[in-house]
Amino acid sequence: MADAVSISVLEEFAAAWNRHAPDAILSMMPEDCVFEASRGPDVKGTIFTGQAAVRRGIEEVFATFPDARWNNPKHFIAGDRGVSEWVFTATGPDGAHVEVQGCDVFTFRNGKIAVKNSYRKQRTG
Repeated sequence: MADAVSISVLEEFAAAWNRHAPDAILSMMPEDCVFEASRGPDVKGTIFTGQAAVRRGIEEVFATFPDARWNNPKHFIAGDRGVSEWVFTATGPDGAHVEVQGCDVFTFRNGKIAVKNSYRKQRTG
């Protein structure tokens, strides 16, 4: 299974997000990758398709939350799917502290992360 994604790939992917490193993130995704963001106008949030659009989505996250961190990630893989769980912390655009639990559900193809589907809790109060 030379094309399989390993836990170490998910660890590197999470570290790249915490470094705010779009080039490193995109190096682990194919040209036709998909990023389903946890926020957006549709039931699935905002869907970014293709490397150029996914880059815009990633940069939007970093612009909205310049100090964003995905803390204590835990990963598991089952065949061509995987999950990373984390606690997201950041300062929102209004200056409020954000701290919520979430996860990414991945689909892998040819040793890369083809789909990153992001979910997070919506904390009130």
